[in-house]
Parts: sequence; C-alpha cells; structure tokens
Amino acid sequence: MTDNARELVSAAQALLRPPAGTTVSPTPGARARAAAMLLRLALEQSLDDFWRGVAPGMTRTEKHRILCLEAYTDRGTARRWYLTWSALSAACHHRAHELPPSPTEIHGRLLEVNTLLDALGGGPAATATTVMPPPGPPAGRTAAASATPAAPSARGPRAGHAVPVPGPPPGRRVVPPVAGGS
Repeated sequence: MTDNARELVSAAQALLRPPAGTTVSPTPGARARAAAMLLRLALEQSLDDFWRGVAPGMTRTEKHRILCLEAYTDRGTARRWYLTWSALSAACHHRAHELPPSPTEIHGRLLEVNTLLDALGGGPAATATTVMPPPGPPAGRTAAASATPAAPSARGPRAGHAVPVPGPPPGRRVVPPVAGGS
C-alpha cells in the first residue's frame, strides 16, 4: 500500500474536522464533498496497488477491476469496497435538488476506508496462488495453455485458494467458428 492513499485519508480527515482556531471558509457540505472525493481517490489508488501485484493489466480497466476483486479477496471485503466506493461516488456529485453530504456521514465512510486500506494492504501476494497464463491463441487454433502454480503464501484472507483460470462458463464448451456460410 502506498503512503499516498493514507495521505489522502489524512487530508480528508483534516477537511472534516479542521483544527481548532483555524478559519474555515467553505461550508460543511462543501468540505464533506471534497473529503468524499479524496476518500474515493484513496480507495481507487489502493485498488490499483492491489492489482499491480496480481495482474498489472487490471489497473487499466475500470469496472472489471472492481468486479474481479471478489475472486482474489474474501466476499465481504469486495462487497464493502464496492458499497463504500458507490456511496462516496454518489456523495461527490453535486445535484441542485439534493442536500450535500453531512460531515458525520463522510466521517463514517472515512472509518470504512481505513478498514478497507488495511484489508487490501495485506497485498495480492497474500491471496494469489496461481500465476495467470498469457492470453490464448486466436479462435480456431488450439494450443495447450497451463497455469504455473506459484508458492502458496500463508498470509491473506483466501490463502490456499486457487486463482480462477479464464475460460468458458461451467457447462459450456468452446466451439470453433465455422468457416464460410451455413
């Protein structure tokens, strides 16, 4: 976990609870919205750090990196991450017909972000037990692709579980495309 995510959380906390004796110009709602943006950015950076250790290519995708998190961590962490990220995203958007988020609400999210940073801070090395194979050949060609097992790690919530290997859904087989018309 980079220190940058922790610095963003500290900055968000300073926005929510400014030190005594300081002049605060933005309204509490504007400070809460700015803190929500910082917290969401911290969550996204923690997820990028997590994926850099598992599959560096996942840092370039947006929604897929969130959806695939459950396969590499425990289900509770993945769901809490998504729910916290969604709530912070909703709090970041300015809507004229809605009140801004309250500092108390965002402070509750700040505590959840700290918990999630700790959960993902164990690192992907703690949860991955198999190295993902490179992409297969184009459709119509066959090649034997096998995953290379890595040394299992004793750390992490899902240590000892195999990493899923991409392929067709269970119960389906891959049918090569038909050349020419029907």
